[in-house]
Amino acid sequence: MTEHIAIIGGGVGGLCLAQGLLKAGKHVTVYERDRTPADRLQGYRVHIDPNGARALHDCLPAALWQAFLATTGHGGQDFGFLTERLRTLALIETPPAADPVDDHHSVSRITLRQVLLSGLEEVVRFGKTYERYERLPDGRVELFFADGSSDTADIVVAADGGNSRVRKQYLPHAERVDTGITTVAGKFPLTDETRALISRRLVEGPNTVVPPKGLGLFCAPHDLGDVAPVGAIGATEQRGALMDNAGSYILWAVGATKDRFPADVAVLPGVRLKQAVAGMVESWHPDLRKLIDLSDPDTVSLLPIRTSIPIEPWPATTITLLGDAIHSMTPMRGIGANTALRDARLLCLALTGGRDTVEAIADYEERMREYGFAAVRDSLRAAEQFIGESRAARIGFKTFLRTVQRFPSLKAKVFA
Repeated sequence: MTEHIAIIGGGVGGLCLAQGLLKAGKHVTVYERDRTPADRLQGYRVHIDPNGARALHDCLPAALWQAFLATTGHGGQDFGFLTERLRTLALIETPPAADPVDDHHSVSRITLRQVLLSGLEEVVRFGKTYERYERLPDGRVELFFADGSSDTADIVVAADGGNSRVRKQYLPHAERVDTGITTVAGKFPLTDETRALISRRLVEGPNTVVPPKGLGLFCAPHDLGDVAPVGAIGATEQRGALMDNAGSYILWAVGATKDRFPADVAVLPGVRLKQAVAGMVESWHPDLRKLIDLSDPDTVSLLPIRTSIPIEPWPATTITLLGDAIHSMTPMRGIGANTALRDARLLCLALTGGRDTVEAIADYEERMREYGFAAVRDSLRAAEQFIGESRAARIGFKTFLRTVQRFPSLKAKVFA
């Protein structure tokens, strides 16, 4: 009898896993709380690194992999560290890879999800808000949903994000906490006119701005050029993607501790969030201030920063987890989505390798915990450094960056 694999949650990691399992001929169902595929037509760019690219290449059918490549943005991947006066501290060169599988890509989160949904019409069940599970005497798992329905599965994969209900029942001691850091993000429109208003460095690749202390700014271009969804993406998905691809932009995000923002920041509209951030960077270089000033308030939103707490290994069963459901991390290193995709590829290999199910899941979880929780720790460290209040520490960090910039061999070793 064919095993039924249930995936709770239709985000990037869950859909990538579903694509890989379907490609391998497995019986898989995704239960997604959104009512329709168009419910998530919002979001910012996603940086896909070689780990994420490898996962997409291996899990997607060839036509969808090509569709993904066709919808990625243009622009360099050289990463800049800049002062608030736009002076270069260090520039980390990332030459393009010969093979797209080994390269970095910029993609709209909306478009990526639409690519991942393509061909899964019979797999994804929308409007299914998961509530709880029960183990049955025969070893299967019964899943219960908010609409009163239920279903059974042989294997359950929690891909339901940082607030995972599966995790809360399965691993109730696995906590996710507020870091005390708040980030406001927005989109600076990239047009022929606006490109001429700002430094080329801001258009050429991602950057972290390192001011004297207390806050930081990250920015990255998502330059679509003539990109449009093609081929394997259906008409409905094309319409949604074209809505998102209406213009290129620079994503910017300013982060600081909560006490640097107004007390009512959680309920402020975009225009007030813009004003709050503009006040925080009013002494910075005019080009950096323009990123905020010329952004449409409707693109500006609040992003509270939370993180999971790494936990000790647990006994493997036919229930497992991937992505933010187990190793939610801050966005400061841009590796959350890539780690979820890496999970999806690894779990797909485990579940399609012909081995005993629990043994395969145990091997997956051992490897996933190692790199996943390492990413959580690295990301939290980066977040704390991003908003650090120590002026001396900032001076030391800037001195370090200037030093490695002067010695290319040292830079290559440090940032390998």
